[in-house]
Amino acid sequence: MFNTKNKTDMQQSNSNGTGATLISAGTTLKGDISSNSDLRIDGTVIGNIKSTAKIIVGTTGVVEGDISGNQADIVGKVSGNIRAKELLQLRGQCVVAGNLYAGKLQIEPSATFNGQCHMGANVVEMNNNEQQAAVK
Repeated sequence: MFNTKNKTDMQQSNSNGTGATLISAGTTLKGDISSNSDLRIDGTVIGNIKSTAKIIVGTTGVVEGDISGNQADIVGKVSGNIRAKELLQLRGQCVVAGNLYAGKLQIEPSATFNGQCHMGANVVEMNNNEQQAAVK
């Protein structure tokens, strides 16, 4: 009576991946994450993160593993390699220990970064292909 959508309409509307996922402060997640939608991390993730959208590591966020996404905005701490096909931003008091692979890179003066930087769309695609070949 109150809900005009049937079950199949709700399943279809929820499966398109347009929502955002939040891992809040105080939460620790161990394992790899794969997502088709935006992902914001304010807690701790121990594992690799892969998304076809934007990945945000907030001020209280900690990631111990590799990050791979279309875009990435880092404000917290990351120990691992970061791959962003488009724009990678290191902002605020962020601390990154690992190599960066980005189409475009923006680093604020207050950010700390230790590692190597590789830029250009070809570099990001090439390294993803190299990784897939190494797994096989």
